[in-house]
Amino acid sequence: MTAPQNSPARPLRADARRNRETILGAARDAFAEGGAEISMAEVARRAGVGMATLYRNFPNRPALLEALYLGNIVELARSADDLADLAPGEALTTWLTRFAEYFRAKSALADELLSATGGETTVFAESRAAIFGAAGGLLERAQAAGEIRADITLNQVMDLVAGVGRIQNDDPTYLGQILAVALDGLRTQRG
Repeated sequence: MTAPQNSPARPLRADARRNRETILGAARDAFAEGGAEISMAEVARRAGVGMATLYRNFPNRPALLEALYLGNIVELARSADDLADLAPGEALTTWLTRFAEYFRAKSALADELLSATGGETTVFAESRAAIFGAAGGLLERAQAAGEIRADITLNQVMDLVAGVGRIQNDDPTYLGQILAVALDGLRTQRG
């Protein structure tokens, strides 16, 4: 039995990889503009591919949503590496601000994915591992430098940020101010 074309056991050809990335880019833009109501046909149209190409890459809507969601998470997690030049406490709070913005912006996508899969997907566990891996490294570094309180755990920090991200208010300055105050509370008090 041969592996499916998009299986990790068999790498995609260059043109197939380009099609997949084009579809994901079109889907990312479409969902950002139109929310969860975007159809698979609209994604194909925006990507400039036929429905057969779309379904060859993503056999159903949940498969597309999973790839889109996980791709965004991996990108967010990797962005922690971009902060190595900042002081440890600043790197942590900068990345946590990015996470809060992502959490808020992608909640509709996560809700649709959860609804479409009935929770029967590994993407949430994979996403959590990537996010906690990135945040955990930043938190350990900041705590070791004495810039962030040593008495707070990674789970507490992530719950704090996710809690702020759940606040329903369309004014980004409102949420930004709440998050800034919350993140200031993580810092050690220096006289």
